[in-house]
Amino acid sequence: MNAVEMRGITKRFPGIVANDQVHLSVNQGEIHALLGENGAGKSTLMNILFGLYQPDEGEIFIREKPVKITGPTKAAALGIGMVHQHFMLVEPFTVTENIILGAEPTSRGCIDRHRAEREVREISEKYGLRVDPTARIRDISVGMQQRVEILKTLYRGAEVLIFDEPTAVLSPQEIDELMEIMENLVREGKTIIFITHKLKEIMRICDTVTVIRRGKTIGSTSVKGTSEQELASMMVGREVSFSVNKQESRPGKTVLKVQSLTVKDSRGVEAVRGLDLEVRAGEIVGLAGVDGNGQSELLEAITGLRKAHAGDILLNGEAITRLQPRAIARRGVGHIPEDRQKRGLVLDFSIGENMVLQTYDQTPFAKGFLLRYPEIFRHAKRLIEDFDVRTPDEQTHARALSGGNQQKAIIAREVDRDPDLLIAAQPTRGLDVGAIEFIHRRLVEQRDKGKAVLLMSLELDEILKLSDRIAVMYGGRIAGWLNPKTTNEEEIGLLMAGGKVGEEVAQG
Repeated sequence: MNAVEMRGITKRFPGIVANDQVHLSVNQGEIHALLGENGAGKSTLMNILFGLYQPDEGEIFIREKPVKITGPTKAAALGIGMVHQHFMLVEPFTVTENIILGAEPTSRGCIDRHRAEREVREISEKYGLRVDPTARIRDISVGMQQRVEILKTLYRGAEVLIFDEPTAVLSPQEIDELMEIMENLVREGKTIIFITHKLKEIMRICDTVTVIRRGKTIGSTSVKGTSEQELASMMVGREVSFSVNKQESRPGKTVLKVQSLTVKDSRGVEAVRGLDLEVRAGEIVGLAGVDGNGQSELLEAITGLRKAHAGDILLNGEAITRLQPRAIARRGVGHIPEDRQKRGLVLDFSIGENMVLQTYDQTPFAKGFLLRYPEIFRHAKRLIEDFDVRTPDEQTHARALSGGNQQKAIIAREVDRDPDLLIAAQPTRGLDVGAIEFIHRRLVEQRDKGKAVLLMSLELDEILKLSDRIAVMYGGRIAGWLNPKTTNEEEIGLLMAGGKVGEEVAQG
């Protein structure tokens, strides 16, 4: 029996048709992947199923009965829950308070907190979610926050769960745990719609996949009867290379030198401890490590977003340790941040304005105190075309773009500035295979132009493909240096866990 069927769904926004006669049929008790490029219309389609948008055309059937989903409350009543890509949680609240928000159990006119915590704990244990009901959201990991989002849907009785790019912000270990949770949910009779562009995850866990390209349904197929290469071709409409073509690196002078650096996290605990690091012109240094081992604090210190407690950071021989972020950027540091929405973009600015965030006061974008918007938008239009940013136009607010296209806009801005040092933190997070191929090529181009690239990624295959040298961080220090030609994911993983491997390379 079909748990969900959507027929001929069309949704238009100003200047764009997000969904064009899309068809989707999901069987009861399966994990059904919804695959597509960034901006293909996947999230729009699921937002329609969840009641956040109303379709301009088309019909929706739940358990083979026609329905009109007028809002999320109606969707919840029909047994549909959605785990959003960007979590919708109140950080100062506890896990339980977030889960019951809007559906609070009461006793004698007051919220029954003991009953709520008991129910949350029971659901958590039933589905293997293992969350402390009394913990505050701001004190738990990203992976735990996602579990809270899942519990919110289950608490409201969801039978169909929509996961919107659920692995985009998770570490490899958290991804494994999520896969196990999804399998537990299906064993308990739930149906899952899994929005993603990660082909390995589809092949690993999904039963069926439907591909959408540029707002249209390309087709559906059994996962067992297809391959990653076939799915990639369906998704982007051409052959996609999964390898990175690059020549031998020719490293030159030292561009970035970090000496005995100590950085404290927001709690005042040392996250980086006496670390030494060098990145030379003409090479990509990959920074690997389990999330939370100081990588983020290291990059924030280099870019000026976090003050160093001790040690020195040199760029082309000049100390930048105590400079402000703007001054560091002006001296030749480009930064693709981990969190595109908090650190990379001003969401309520246009794409054009976001493309000149570091250069808006320079020629030709300003004359005196006045911004020259024709020049700003002309510049943005060129970058939008060069980097294939899917947007109605350069005046569209950044908030309106899909997550992947927001990421491409940031990368376009930073690469176009042609910095001496490009710091790329999770540069392909949230991108489809076609966009990943494009971004990898751009990073290698920067290297081949004699630029220094420091790449931080939780994707070990990305680290292995792109890096000329790999530094593994553990406990705020460099646990070891590896040669990507002679190492593998197992060796990197061993260092990431605090172990030792037989062969390491010198830092230089």
